[in-house]
Amino acid sequence: MPDLSRTPLYELHVELGAKMVPFAGYEMPVQYPLGVMKEHLHTRAKAGLFDVSHMGQVVLWPKSGEYADAALALETLVPVNVLGLGKMRQRYAMFTTENAGISDDLMLANLGNHIFLVLNAACKDDDIAHLKAHTAENCTLE
Repeated sequence: MPDLSRTPLYELHVELGAKMVPFAGYEMPVQYPLGVMKEHLHTRAKAGLFDVSHMGQVVLWPKSGEYADAALALETLVPVNVLGLGKMRQRYAMFTTENAGISDDLMLANLGNHIFLVLNAACKDDDIAHLKAHTAENCTLE
């Protein structure tokens, strides 16, 4: 595979027999030896894990130090109640376009004094640029 990055769990995926494929610039597992149906049934009966380390992980810090300022800045970009999100709670959201379309989805979490975002791997660079362009007055990104 040409110049693909590997997540910290790459060796574990290979050890478990995963079929690795290119995805968003990374070598990612697409299937394990049990097959998708048995994986599905196992996940329904017990639990399943998904390696998100290839995804964009961003911290939105309010310049004021107040969570509310970061929440209100983010609420200008996503049609969800970020301000009312409880501490240590996560919510699914989406970035909207000027015409009320959806440009991408993301997960966001209230970590007390800042917001932790998980962005889609394929769009993370565009999403980070979008965040910087629209939240720079009140927030910094890490």
